[in-house]
Amino acid sequence: MDKFILTALKPAIYQPLYDPLISEKGLEVIVKRLDLLHPDVQGNKFYKLHYNLEAAKKSGLSQVLTFGGAYSNHIHATALAASAKGLKAIGVIRGELVTPLNPTLDDARNQGMELYPMSREEYRQKDSDTILKSLKDKFGEFYLIPEGGTNALAIKGTQEILEDKDLTMDFVTCPIGTGGTFAGLLASARFKQKLIGFSSLKGDFIISEVDQLLRKYGIQPNCAYEIQTAYHFGGYAKQKPTLISFIQEIKTKANLPLEPVYTGKMLFGLFDLIQKDYFPRGSKILVLHTGGLQGIRGYEQRLGIKF
Repeated sequence: MDKFILTALKPAIYQPLYDPLISEKGLEVIVKRLDLLHPDVQGNKFYKLHYNLEAAKKSGLSQVLTFGGAYSNHIHATALAASAKGLKAIGVIRGELVTPLNPTLDDARNQGMELYPMSREEYRQKDSDTILKSLKDKFGEFYLIPEGGTNALAIKGTQEILEDKDLTMDFVTCPIGTGGTFAGLLASARFKQKLIGFSSLKGDFIISEVDQLLRKYGIQPNCAYEIQTAYHFGGYAKQKPTLISFIQEIKTKANLPLEPVYTGKMLFGLFDLIQKDYFPRGSKILVLHTGGLQGIRGYEQRLGIKF
């Protein structure tokens, strides 16, 4: 058993969330702290990367390549996980590399990841045969992990997020980026539960993208589900003062660190739904905290704000 697995063997931490609004509505809200699962590869990234890195090792390839933005938690997690697995990592970064590097990219480079900037125009074509061939010409053969990490092996991993004790909860909530974690949860949740995803992206297109993932990987949802698209605050990585204030308030009141891309938007949306009596009295709600501390530090530097 290698270093990556050994350091991940931590029992899940469950944090009850107390708030006058939650009490007034007669609800029980518990946060499953996936951000504390692993000291380096935090949140849902561990589940997405675990089987992919195993496959990379078994393939005999010595390096993995993936894509992401300058503040990508996926880039950071891939760098650390690949290093622990004894694999070289290549991170293709959208846009220019601005120096000095932000904490996310600096840490990734310190873990041995080779950072390769790609123009935004080329980046939009990153999945094309032409771009992938040019990357293989430059770096040699590599195991490809898609942006955000979502593929069949990632979904296999995210199916393991929910444990037996989680299956007694009435509702399960999680943020949505690429939809891979949400798809995995749909394959493992119980039929009596309802899964609610909060999209960090502007628009309703994520609903059809999740449907495509379910069809592509043959997933038949075991439970009812819904994707909330009203809490994007302007789109991916966008935020507004009301969101920042909410994140800071949750940190002060509940000692629960959030970031403005995924987990902050999810919690804001959850509290709004609670206020609107979306949940029946007596409901038990499990909130999946899929973020990582590194992402929070990166956005603190980027925005000049302490979360």
